[in-house]
Amino acid sequence: MLLIKNGKIITMTGVTHENGCVLIENGKIKAVGTKIEESKEYEVIDASGAWVLPGFIDAHCHIGIFEQDMGFEGSDGNESTDPVTPELRAIDAINPMDSAFKEAAQAGITTVMTGPGSANVIGGQFVAMKTMGVSIDDMIILEPAAMKVAFGENPKRIYSSKKQMPSTRMGTAAKLRETLIKAQNYRMKKERASKKDESFDIDFKMEALIPVLEKKIPIKAHAHRADDILTAIRIAREFDLKMTLDHCTEGHLIVDYIKDCGYPALVGPTLTARKKVETKNKTFKTLGILSKEGIKTAIITDHPVVPINYLPLCAAMAVKEGMDMDEAFKAITINAAEICNIEKRVGSIEVGKDADIAIFDGNPMEIFTNTLYTIINGKVVYNR
Repeated sequence: MLLIKNGKIITMTGVTHENGCVLIENGKIKAVGTKIEESKEYEVIDASGAWVLPGFIDAHCHIGIFEQDMGFEGSDGNESTDPVTPELRAIDAINPMDSAFKEAAQAGITTVMTGPGSANVIGGQFVAMKTMGVSIDDMIILEPAAMKVAFGENPKRIYSSKKQMPSTRMGTAAKLRETLIKAQNYRMKKERASKKDESFDIDFKMEALIPVLEKKIPIKAHAHRADDILTAIRIAREFDLKMTLDHCTEGHLIVDYIKDCGYPALVGPTLTARKKVETKNKTFKTLGILSKEGIKTAIITDHPVVPINYLPLCAAMAVKEGMDMDEAFKAITINAAEICNIEKRVGSIEVGKDADIAIFDGNPMEIFTNTLYTIINGKVVYNR
């Protein structure tokens, strides 16, 4: 058993213990409070003067699938030979040996949502996973966790160069609608065949979309520009889908529409140059504007676009530009967990949850703060 004592325990449940303790047993949080009786059998971390938080969560990145320092050999995030590839699974491309996982853990980031890029209209399945391990199968929290879809510049740029559809925003939307209608028809035929006990030919692509139609997983919509965000909302409503608005760069320009639709916003990568026309209005103010309207937000790096270890720095920049600090902490902990549908396991320091905890020598949003310890599943994976 592991006991963390004397720390500032920020639980992300609305309770902070200024001089508190956390007891960990068998990879889970067993107790949280101001005083937990110490035993000789416990391994003890004295966190006097330190901040203790739930491990941070990056709700949208490409860690392990676009590997650091690898170039083409480690670039496995876009199967840009077909604009519709829902059957692709991130777990078949993620390399847990990617050096970025170690850097994430050293920054207190214990969970990520990672998967395909945005070359295709439908890119494939994302996975929610821990940032430390040898086999992806042992690191998974939720799989599939979401289905990647993309709007805007990327699909039209990739496929116009191949002289095929989509080469316009109209084409992207049409391809997505066409595929969702095919999936609906496929599901109905499969259900009829099952009721009649008839044989049925499995379509691998369509099978991957059934959890989307049944609202078991959301579509993860890459959309920067305001009109692309609104197109994503329009299609999600047409087909009654769950959705997250990923990037949401111009979300601050259409706040009322985002608030009305009820879909959460995953904002980022903002700590970058404006390299594309659709990111010309990028600003760290977006997060504060959205969160103040009650829109559930998460802060994302889109790693490797922004190195994943800069996630706390992105939160700090959002605070600097008007976001409430408590909301910024939520955006990289409990909000991110809830948006990723993994809040029963991670995102806060509560009894019964995974013992994923990060300990810092000060406020982790401050540039000079160091990570002292990172704990994943109750094991210390980083000790400064």
